[in-house]
Amino acid sequence: MLTHRSRTLAIAGTISGCGLLFAACTTDGSGDANNSDPTAAVVATTTQVGSIAEQITQCAGGETQILMSAGDDPHQFEASSAQIADMVTADLVLINGLGLEASMQRSIENAESDGAEVFEVAPQLDPLPLGDDHDHEHDHGESEESHDHAGHEHDHGEDEESHEHGSYDSHVWLDVARMADGAELVGERIAETSGDDTYVSCGADVAESLRETDAEIEDILGEMDSPRLVTDHAAYGYFADRYGIEISGVVIPGGSTDGEPSSQDLASLTSLLDDEGADALVTSKANTNRMISALAQETEQDIPVVELYESAIGEPGSDAETYQDAMLYNANALAEAVN
Repeated sequence: MLTHRSRTLAIAGTISGCGLLFAACTTDGSGDANNSDPTAAVVATTTQVGSIAEQITQCAGGETQILMSAGDDPHQFEASSAQIADMVTADLVLINGLGLEASMQRSIENAESDGAEVFEVAPQLDPLPLGDDHDHEHDHGESEESHDHAGHEHDHGEDEESHEHGSYDSHVWLDVARMADGAELVGERIAETSGDDTYVSCGADVAESLRETDAEIEDILGEMDSPRLVTDHAAYGYFADRYGIEISGVVIPGGSTDGEPSSQDLASLTSLLDDEGADALVTSKANTNRMISALAQETEQDIPVVELYESAIGEPGSDAETYQDAMLYNANALAEAVN
């Protein structure tokens, strides 16, 4: 049986329809949340996907185990043998995908070969190419109306096959609207695996929570005039694409954290900051990049360093313990630093 890491959800602070969400949890059928036996046991790799899955399974009477913790770098995290065994025995394993979990890819493949059912979330969410300038529009406003979730007309199978790992940006969670679509897909997939349609309605409720969070973030960041950021690595393409942010420079290119910039690269970034400035230097709270601090000291400009919840959400009990809370924290922290 899975070792479930319980977490008190702070959904009430992030959605206005909390009563509706938990009304779905107390239905009479196999999805009864009061049932002592979970209707589905889910394992999720990252804290962001795990937070969303946990809200869905708690609503529907299941359980979610999250492999990574708030201090883990998803690019470099390696699963333990016990965690691999949990993936094999779970009803469903949720991974971000698109090469994010690079250091545990072999473990995922081994678990899958031993019978684990694995669902990659990011390839289903219209991923952006690595290195793209992200100028194109992703019309989330229409997605809620145009996606026929009841009819399962997603046609994601073709997308999953065509999105080669490594050629697309894996940091999809930095666009909350995309993750709202993901919540619906996760609910549907758990329902298919468990045979319990309660997960479909719970996924839809969590998706609505996420769309409300997305609207809040748009309001917060919309008060700024296209702020220009220099980031620790190429992780913020979705954030820029969705919320009108400009990425002026990146310390570690390529979308992963396992690299080092050359002295020439750092000199070029310093010159860029001296000549053009930036509104903020951004790094991850969980895995702070020392090069960001070095750039702040080297440049002639007075540029704030902002630590955001990028690689993981916050610890249980913190002000960023859910995915919604973490993304709202990011928006507020950035707005406060820039303004």
